[in-house]
Amino acid sequence: MLHTVLLVALLAASPKHAPAPASAKSEHPGAKAFARELAQEARATHPGLSVQAIERTLARARYQQGIIDAITRPAEAKPWKDYRPLFLGQKRIDEGIAFYRAERETLELLSERYGVPAEVIVAIVGVETFYGRNVGKHKALDALATLAFHYPPRQPFFRSELKQLFLLSGPQFPYKLDELVGSYAGAMGMGQFMPSSIAKYAIDGDGDAKVDLWQSRSDVLSSVANYLAGYGWVRGGPIAEPAVLPDGMDGVPPEAQGIEPKSSVGALFALGITSEQERPPELPASVLGLDGEAGREHWLTYRNFYVLSRYNRSPLYCMAVHQLAGAIAAGVAAQPEPAPATP
Repeated sequence: MLHTVLLVALLAASPKHAPAPASAKSEHPGAKAFARELAQEARATHPGLSVQAIERTLARARYQQGIIDAITRPAEAKPWKDYRPLFLGQKRIDEGIAFYRAERETLELLSERYGVPAEVIVAIVGVETFYGRNVGKHKALDALATLAFHYPPRQPFFRSELKQLFLLSGPQFPYKLDELVGSYAGAMGMGQFMPSSIAKYAIDGDGDAKVDLWQSRSDVLSSVANYLAGYGWVRGGPIAEPAVLPDGMDGVPPEAQGIEPKSSVGALFALGITSEQERPPELPASVLGLDGEAGREHWLTYRNFYVLSRYNRSPLYCMAVHQLAGAIAAGVAAQPEPAPATP
């Protein structure tokens, strides 16, 4: 999940957020203090995690300039008209339909259990990694060490994630820490979970007593559904829909904007902002404006749109997931699976 880290990367354009100078890159500044801090914090739960062991592992972590370069130019900096084609191409839709059909039984069970629509679970995996095709090429240790020690704008966040990476190892997550591979931000697996999300939301969906977010579709889909439910997904609730603004309204009042729905359908209706769907007036809602291919477009967004933003804060990401999910659901409904051949 290139999740919660991408938009703030734009801050790196300022000189005060410049990457660490070359002289600091031969070793990780603050690594020794980090090792002492982590060993102390983990003493009760991970008594074998010594300062020396942490330092030895960090010594194998390599600074990657490409990671700094990548996080300073996120796709979410693009306007919607340029961002949308990255994730709404016909190939991604078609493969999403095929993925849904292949995993229909698992998806329907998860949807019933967690209340998250099957197509939304699939769309998350589709946007994040093209259904597992692009899970990342960076060692998670390199990525998180680079960002924890050499990227000041988000140093506290990435230090915390690096700590959690050290704490993941165990019977349910039996992988060598410095062999884990993921995105430039340290997100891993088909669903691109950060270490803290793995610790809190990852699930052994196939019952083999371990969590495999790279190869086990059941584990991946279960974990994504659990994540969204954990952030308060509203069963049966709307995500977003086109909004109609009254004639003469050039912009949306500030109190009606924001990715978290702090206004309501009724309050927006009083401003003349409507949609084609009838919703309860007390339903929390916000208005989102995007620069689309045909010009400015507006959307009513609801609680479930906000929940998607807990996966990635960008409203462009949330809209891409929403629209890909809709396209997948429409494709599944329009193209029934072929009946089994008769003997």
